[in-house]
Amino acid sequence: MTQHRITDDLDVLLDVLPTNIRHAVEKANNSDKLIEIVIDLGRLPAARFVEGEITLSEKEITRTEIDHITERIGDFDADNRAGMERTLHRISAIRNRRGAIVGLTCRVGRAVYGTVDIIQDIIESGKSVLILGRPGVGKTTLLREAARILAENKRVVIVDTSNEIGGDGDVPHPAVGKARRMQVREPMLQHEVMIEAVENHNPEVIVIDEIGRELETLAARTIAERGVQLIGTAHGQTLDNLLLNPTLSDLVGGIEAVTLSDEEARRRGTQKTVLERRAPPTFDVLIEIQHRERFAVHLDIMSAVDALLRDVPMPPEIRTRDEAGQIQIEKVAPAKPSTKVDSKTPRRTRTPAPVSEEHAPRSESINPPAIVTPNIGAKLQPVRVFAYGVARNRLMQAAKRLGVPAVVVTDVEEANVLVTLRTYYRNREQTVIEAEQRGMPIYVLRANTVAQVEQFLGDLYNLSEQQHPRDAMDNVRHETQQAIAAVLNGERWVDLPPGSSLVRRLQHEMARNAELVSHSYGKEPRRHVRIFRE
Repeated sequence: MTQHRITDDLDVLLDVLPTNIRHAVEKANNSDKLIEIVIDLGRLPAARFVEGEITLSEKEITRTEIDHITERIGDFDADNRAGMERTLHRISAIRNRRGAIVGLTCRVGRAVYGTVDIIQDIIESGKSVLILGRPGVGKTTLLREAARILAENKRVVIVDTSNEIGGDGDVPHPAVGKARRMQVREPMLQHEVMIEAVENHNPEVIVIDEIGRELETLAARTIAERGVQLIGTAHGQTLDNLLLNPTLSDLVGGIEAVTLSDEEARRRGTQKTVLERRAPPTFDVLIEIQHRERFAVHLDIMSAVDALLRDVPMPPEIRTRDEAGQIQIEKVAPAKPSTKVDSKTPRRTRTPAPVSEEHAPRSESINPPAIVTPNIGAKLQPVRVFAYGVARNRLMQAAKRLGVPAVVVTDVEEANVLVTLRTYYRNREQTVIEAEQRGMPIYVLRANTVAQVEQFLGDLYNLSEQQHPRDAMDNVRHETQQAIAAVLNGERWVDLPPGSSLVRRLQHEMARNAELVSHSYGKEPRRHVRIFRE
């Protein structure tokens, strides 16, 4: 699909400008590429285009000309932005210390159709998508069209903080299609409107522009836990930028420092303190807009963050649109992770980067393939485990109890993974050394106990994030039902025990089915759900 650009009634914006400035803009005869008009007190007015900037008058702007514009537009909100009814144009004000307006940026709003086709398959997949890009690169335009396309078949609510997506006024711009729009009274209240949208309007998709505060990241996590698809933008240009932003890093799982023992640090050849992902990411896919026709797509944020923290970053998928409007997709093979994979305890074990089966690299390397960690609800892949010093009967019983397809083999040559005890690993047994040399992942248990074996299998299959044993989920349902009953019988609220994102999603769903309200509080790993009445 080629782009079809529609200027959103430029005459409406030009009508509010002083006559001499309007004539100068019209004389430039380049309205299709006009980005904004800049008007500052005591300076020459300028028009900014895609290719550059021109001066509109040799006469400096006076207070009268600024007042001429502000009297003809809507009121300025708390974020110093105003608009015009049923248009996408935006006027932003610069004020002095006494609150008087001394500068205006008149941004041209356009509804551009055909921009989302480059990532339309991702948007329609049901996955939550986070979009990054520098100002003016087209993030909001992309959100607007994504909302319009999704609203054809789903219930879509736009949380429009600055009226950039749906335009100014009570009636949203036709470019958002059937999507409903919720306006935000003050930017500081965006997180409350996000939660209100979920609780009151039963959306399947929520579209958010400019997630920038900690409360908004927490609200986004709560929404994702309730099974609602999120399409949003955030400040930043790359995944690296986002991870270094302490406020927004939680959107991709966050990072935390983990202290290793002296022995483990020496064995890895690293410092004693290393960085690890703290929690499951709020969004599933990250899209970096490098420019309007080139996108870098991280199809699995979880794997991308883990690989980045291990200093073996996974290159993103590059999508470009050529001059003919054809979309080209370039997939780059990921770099090989380090082959020395083991740890003192199962929770600190470093395995090759987990990847989804769809995007797993195809290689003829002699090293064993990485263990495939499926998405929630997908079928787990069998893993052949060689137990060296660990009781095989306990391993088989634990696998059966947890419902994971671990196959205990008697020949290390057939194994994908070796599990052993700390004693055997410290003694540098020949079998362990040979497994290391072949690049086989090695898990080291502190003791030959049922709890340690179950913890090993949980880490091997990422059960803490991907699955839960049937008995555990039954207990979660029972606890949640008891909490619901207590609230219905008069309790003001009940706090449930901390759990993973999958557990919290189930708890929110049960509360919603009981016509009660539920919110998530706290930070990982102590994040929990509270159930209460409205």
